[in-house]
Amino acid sequence: MHKVTDNLWFGCGAACRTDEAMAVVHACKEPCHRRAVGYKEKSLPSNHAHYLSWEHGAHLYLNLIDPPIPLFKQESLVVFFDFVDRMIRHRPVLIHCNKGESRAPSLALLYATKRLGLFPCENYDAARTAFAEKFPYKPGGGIAKFLEEHWAEIGA
Repeated sequence: MHKVTDNLWFGCGAACRTDEAMAVVHACKEPCHRRAVGYKEKSLPSNHAHYLSWEHGAHLYLNLIDPPIPLFKQESLVVFFDFVDRMIRHRPVLIHCNKGESRAPSLALLYATKRLGLFPCENYDAARTAFAEKFPYKPGGGIAKFLEEHWAEIGA
């Protein structure tokens, strides 16, 4: 796990936890979102109530994949910011994905930049460069392109 601040951490699937000591953002469809929501088919219908996310106690399960093309939804990030804003006041927040290289650090970068002001906010490239000087960060092509194209409106 990588410590961004005392209350913000990110990591890989090995960091996944279900206890209540930390609030956890599970930023992966497989296995966390699928297991939490309980579906067996390849995907949920896009009109399903928990298609993008499901919150349960101190856990937020995001239906995020890391494709080479941008398939992310702004609504997922709105839910993410809302959850972390509420939780971080009361307990540490851990964000994890499968490898801890793309989705989880991208979300940690977003929160650390947009809410905590820890990295340059003028554009994704500036924030990414500063973040990558301190933390391992290998964003997938899809998430990098999405963040480049939508940086100004994310977390506003």
